[in-house]
Amino acid sequence: MRPRTIVVILAVAVGLGLLTGRFVLPAPAARATPTVTPGAAASPPGSGSPAPRPASGPMTNRHLLTAAEFTKVGLSKRIYVRDRVGDGNYANATCTGEKTLGETLGAYDAHFRGLVTTKDRGSGDSTEAANIGDQVAREVAGDAGSRALAQNYAERLLLEEVPCQSEPATHWVYGPTHTIDVAGDITASWMGVYSGDLNTTGTAPRGKEPCGGVAVLRNGSHYGILEVDACLGSAAMTRIVRAAVTRL
Repeated sequence: MRPRTIVVILAVAVGLGLLTGRFVLPAPAARATPTVTPGAAASPPGSGSPAPRPASGPMTNRHLLTAAEFTKVGLSKRIYVRDRVGDGNYANATCTGEKTLGETLGAYDAHFRGLVTTKDRGSGDSTEAANIGDQVAREVAGDAGSRALAQNYAERLLLEEVPCQSEPATHWVYGPTHTIDVAGDITASWMGVYSGDLNTTGTAPRGKEPCGGVAVLRNGSHYGILEVDACLGSAAMTRIVRAAVTRL
């Protein structure tokens, strides 16, 4: 704005002030760009949406993780889904003593889902690929009947995996426990898996990315355990586990 124009405006303002008993100044011009407060973070997308409600009632296949979630984290192969209901082995590793879910929790009607990259079926459980290299993930989940019992089941399943965080050097090992809290009574804990050549001290190496892992899930009265065989790092594992427990 030119100096002469400024003087004219101020003169008019002073004149109006003399007539009305107060000074009137022109409103400031609008800023070309919005002001950003230093250090302020933008709200994440969807932050205004309501938090998911904890699950209740019978478990169905729609509560289980879908193949689409693995496509979102970069898996390009076609993934086939195999479902069944009953009892069987779950993601309790050899280091904890392999048992069926019925033997561990007394649950004999859990939902099993295998995510595989082949149509070939082995002679055993239909949710398990004949070749471990074709297994993307396997989830076992059920309805405990109450939130308290689901919490009890989840705690027991997680404690069962903890011994695998300490193994002799050169043996595969689980890393530290990571917790994901989506909402009240919707929570998950996961551990990455590290191959034996990275285990030189008896525990997971620091500063290294995992190659898949295991997660224990709890959503309301539902509980589950997810084993990811695909070689996913920390960011992808976090995304998959969050998707699984939110859907559960």
